[in-house]
Amino acid sequence: MEPALTPPGHDIDTARRRRRWLMFLLWAVIFGTAAISNVLTSRIDADRYHVPYATWHIVINEVSSPFVSLLLLPFLLIACDRWPLHADTWRRYLPYYIVGSVLWCVLHITGMDLLRLLGYRLGGDSYDPGNLGLQFIYEYLKDVRTFFYIVVFIHAVEWFGRRSTGEASLLAEPDDEAAPVEPVDRPERFLVRKLGRDFLVATADIEWAQAAGNYVNLRVRGRDYPLRSTLAALEARLDPAVFVRAHRSYLVQLAQVTSIEPLDAGEARLHMADGTVLPCSRRYREALRAVAAGAEPAAARA
Repeated sequence: MEPALTPPGHDIDTARRRRRWLMFLLWAVIFGTAAISNVLTSRIDADRYHVPYATWHIVINEVSSPFVSLLLLPFLLIACDRWPLHADTWRRYLPYYIVGSVLWCVLHITGMDLLRLLGYRLGGDSYDPGNLGLQFIYEYLKDVRTFFYIVVFIHAVEWFGRRSTGEASLLAEPDDEAAPVEPVDRPERFLVRKLGRDFLVATADIEWAQAAGNYVNLRVRGRDYPLRSTLAALEARLDPAVFVRAHRSYLVQLAQVTSIEPLDAGEARLHMADGTVLPCSRRYREALRAVAAGAEPAAARA
């Protein structure tokens, strides 16, 4: 039986998935609590003011809205991963979230009204949403607050998660008047900020790098540190005789590769020094083997 690939980037990926599930459960509790509270207060108000309002009407009206919001939540979580808001990106991505808030409201109203129409019909009654334009304005004034509360909360949790795990960055280019600490084109160290403290990580200690959305996870002695960069941009900064592309999502330090296991269709597995197994695609396999054999890398020849 062929050995299964050890999941790379396990620390960060597992922590991110855990945070996503915890956020979903938290908002499920918040939406559920709000629904129960609204049902109870609406029932009390109906009795207090002698409004002939059936309890099942109240339940359908008050439960349908948070239920649809909860169904939309996973898509908002994905959007926050795809378009993270940072100091250097928020101006570019904020319009996406504004448009997203309108889309959220439209889908929320559509789903909510359909559930109410179905619920009322099953109960032998009819539901009239009224003027749709006024309904949109009324609901959007509420939805836009909920939408951005969730967005801010998601990014705050991610910010703290990165700080607790440790977020890497390239050392800043030195001032013109100061003597450069190292060549900017070939950084020898990365700066890792973790819980308010700064650590220097030597480039030579990076075992591999894995693309992860808008980040690249740097594996260093069994831990992963997210670097806000693309894998291609990072590859261009590192020595091509030391760090070799093995896959569209992986850049490996050649000295950390203990063996290359050929597979069918020209692909391969890379067995790393720490026991992890990484994929090697057919596109990069021969180039990697050439560098391992001591041939001049293509990037250097160019």
